[in-house]
Amino acid sequence: MTYQQARYEEPLLMELARPGRSYEPSTDLLPAVLARTSLDLPDLPEPTVVRHFTRLSQMTFGIDSGFYPLGSCTMKYNAKFLEELAQDPKAARTHPYQDESTVQGNLQILYELQGFLAEISGMDTVSLQPAAGAQGEFTGILMARAFHQERGEIRREIVLPDSAHGTNFATAGMLGYTVVTVPSREGVVDLDRLEAAVGDRTEAFMITNPNTLGIFEPQIREIAQIVHQAGALLYYDGANFNAILGKTNPGRMGFDIVHFNLHKTFSTPHGGGGPGAGPVGARESLAPFLPKPVAAFDGKRYYLDHDRPRSIGKVRAFYGNFGMLLRAYAYILFHGVEGLTRNTDMAVLNANYLKKKLAPHLEMPGRPERKHEFVVSGKKLREKGISTMDFAKRLIDYGYHPPTVYFPGLVEEAIMIEPTETESKETLDRFAEDFLAILEEDPALIRSAPLNASVSRVDEVGAARTPILSWRMAQTGSEGHPAP
Repeated sequence: MTYQQARYEEPLLMELARPGRSYEPSTDLLPAVLARTSLDLPDLPEPTVVRHFTRLSQMTFGIDSGFYPLGSCTMKYNAKFLEELAQDPKAARTHPYQDESTVQGNLQILYELQGFLAEISGMDTVSLQPAAGAQGEFTGILMARAFHQERGEIRREIVLPDSAHGTNFATAGMLGYTVVTVPSREGVVDLDRLEAAVGDRTEAFMITNPNTLGIFEPQIREIAQIVHQAGALLYYDGANFNAILGKTNPGRMGFDIVHFNLHKTFSTPHGGGGPGAGPVGARESLAPFLPKPVAAFDGKRYYLDHDRPRSIGKVRAFYGNFGMLLRAYAYILFHGVEGLTRNTDMAVLNANYLKKKLAPHLEMPGRPERKHEFVVSGKKLREKGISTMDFAKRLIDYGYHPPTVYFPGLVEEAIMIEPTETESKETLDRFAEDFLAILEEDPALIRSAPLNASVSRVDEVGAARTPILSWRMAQTGSEGHPAP
């Protein structure tokens, strides 16, 4: 074990600034009536600012620092050429209010990306507007509602498997639906229970395939038939799309609506609450309800089509986050069909290789076959007086970002691991060796972890309930968190 994260008592830039001094902006280019006389910004020399942010970067963890086996939110490596491309001034400095004649290249990229995603998913049409996978879900269910309402149907239930992602429950709740949960059998949907759950009240059945246990639903066509016989729509949560690229697609499985998580499948950065991208695809019967505008081409010019009277309207300002969409476009072009298929092959191989090494030492629920991720149960750890959370904290001391823990909720003390396709055999072997080594360590040591990180245990419940989100909140204090 050689990992040792940097630890600095790093003050805020506001605290580093000399008292009584503030930034004085230049007013040469502005009329006096528009110019500020001062800004509440620290007045610091460049070396101080650079050192401050460099030290902060050394106290963080990212894919460039080490292995990040986080499932089910696939954390793909972000290739540097994609980052450089997105920062190119020709892309980064275009403005959404420019005349369409001046951004024909941008619109061509959007139009072609819509086509790529439609072909990959087996859908007939795609909107790139949603800013995240969760917003893509929100958009897709709004489209499902519009579809049913146009037929004079009012359906107030969303049916979900018990392995569904939390955002599925949140989307249904935000839109006022009653959630009906279908239990699993051996890790996959129980068809008898599904048939009993769906009916004329059902708007849609939302499911991930492969599901959150990493298992491909072998009866997905039967699931589609049951849902469609009830007059409902089948919704594909694209969280695990990375496991099926080039092998199959939601269209072939019988899905009606799809959302993509571009960061999980096409190597864009994770939005992290900021600029993400969650496109939505749909069958032709749902195409009129897509958010407007959509990118279009009349044979001579590319344009944004706003003339969509049956659209659910906008879900995002302008057309979405272009930098993310550009990255995904370039990623797809770079890999092509063969490359995307090989990525799936390697993701599935890596997951099953790691599963083979770890599963014998911890219980693994459900069927043995797995795709791009797998879930083991850490309940045996309780015999030693440690929890899954303790184990995850200890992995930090070995230089790994912990896998997802306590999800999905149907697995007791769950540990979900997804290595993705870019990790080498050497990295997987080292992770497995360290994982198994922790199982043999002193429980007291594990309960005290992490020891080598810049931050040790924090009050996670308190931080979630009363977060400090800004420097001013830290100075004034917030409920449950007095100012330092």
